[in-house]
Amino acid sequence: MNGIVKKVVNERGFGFIAADDGEEYFFHRSGLDSSLNFDQLAAGDRVAFEVERSVKGPRAAQVRAA
Repeated sequence: MNGIVKKVVNERGFGFIAADDGEEYFFHRSGLDSSLNFDQLAAGDRVAFEVERSVKGPRAAQVRAA
């Protein structure tokens, strides 16, 4: 799946991706692929990711540059 980083909350270690399917997905810094540096991610960056189930609903995992 592909999308654009909508928001990054650096001090809390998470953010949100606006996916091409119209949904918004939460991601945590631990869900980033080693090719991305969380501290350099910014709103508007294009990313690819997998969707995984979590207790709080679907979230982005294996987030990488697109």
